[in-house]
Amino acid sequence: MKLHRPSRELPAQSGGIIFSLLGLVFAMVLGCTLYLVRHPLLRFAGETWIVEDTLEHADAILVLSDDNFYADRATRAAQVYREGWAPMVVASGRRLRPYAGVAELMEHDLVERGVPKDKVMRVVHDAENTKDEAEALAKVAEQRKWKSVILVTSNYHTRRARYIFEHVFPAGTRIRVTGARDGAFEPERWWEKRSSLKELAGEVGGMAVAMWELHEQGAQR
Repeated sequence: MKLHRPSRELPAQSGGIIFSLLGLVFAMVLGCTLYLVRHPLLRFAGETWIVEDTLEHADAILVLSDDNFYADRATRAAQVYREGWAPMVVASGRRLRPYAGVAELMEHDLVERGVPKDKVMRVVHDAENTKDEAEALAKVAEQRKWKSVILVTSNYHTRRARYIFEHVFPAGTRIRVTGARDGAFEPERWWEKRSSLKELAGEVGGMAVAMWELHEQGAQR
């Protein structure tokens, strides 16, 4: 008759089970904690994405194309002008027709909000993205010998716009960015609205593309 020896694997198995249970408990606690603090974290992410520089006196205020229905970018640019931060405002706009485009609409919005017409400079271009627009405006800045500009765009677009303009504009140009509030993106609760989700996702993707394109351009120079 054979006698079975006691198994020596029980302690190891018991230890493995304990570690597995501890790992499961840790994962559950972590998941619950993240769930409870999800709103502050998401709000922090939305607010951090927005850039708002301290304004300094500049040679010109540049308002980027494709303002929204309520002309929020033009409204913010007019406010910056009235506060005396720059002597002129550049209405940057895509060409929509041979005889009209976004720049004309923006000029109208700026004048309506208190900017004298002779202080508005229209820059018409065929830019398909922010990088193209920055390149078009960089040529104007170089011709005018501007050493500093204030960039006005929608709040969700500020981080990407600043990154692109800092890499495209002539070296040494001081760039300050200020954002216009936009109903399509509310940083305090962006995850609750489809429009805000869409804008933020587009900006993150656009930033990745811009970083890649500008890195490639820098490598080729």
